Amino acid sequence: MKKLFFLFFATCLVQPCIAQEEEEMEEAPFFKKENIFVGGTVNVGFGNLTTSLGLSPFVGYSLNKYVDVAVSANLNYISQRDYLYIGDRVRQMLYGPGAFIRLFPARFLFAQAQYEFNMMRTRYIPALGSSLSNETYTIDAHSILVGAGISNGKNFPYQKSYYYFSVLWDVGKSNNSPYIDNLNRPVPIIRAGYNIALFQGRR
Repeated sequence: MKKLFFLFFATCLVQPCIAQEEEEMEEAPFFKKENIFVGGTVNVGFGNLTTSLGLSPFVGYSLNKYVDVAVSANLNYISQRDYLYIGDRVRQMLYGPGAFIRLFPARFLFAQAQYEFNMMRTRYIPALGSSLSNETYTIDAHSILVGAGISNGKNFPYQKSYYYFSVLWDVGKSNNSPYIDNLNRPVPIIRAGYNIALFQGRR
């Protein structure tokens, strides 16, 4: 009799806990629209006779306070001078899709890895008086960018809007990479941007 009473008593204690856990699971779905963010990046790069400028809008999702993932689009302009034939220039317009992941070991510090597929329209402009002629051709390249950055603080799960500054390098070793100089050396890619948190409502 005592065993039956104990079993009944234990069941009464456990049942509310199970119900509360199920309720919390229902209130905390896997996908939350409050975790969606949009933003954009301004890109600047300088190297040996190379200058690059660009924009990169993105849409992303905060998995938790440590991880952001996003898909992006790239639009960049690159100007490069030939180090063998001074005066000759190469101008590139590139565009394409990409994706990145940011890891936040601290609210103000993150590491970033990004994949880009860039389609490039390249124009070769010889110097005045050169025997070479203008050329225009199209190529593509896969880039893997890695680096780190700082922000004014990612306050997950409430106000997740933040601005940031990062420096990346292309480690993909593609000969067509837009992020290498005339000597095929990776150039630093300096990026600054802003994440805008959506659907936050009032807190």
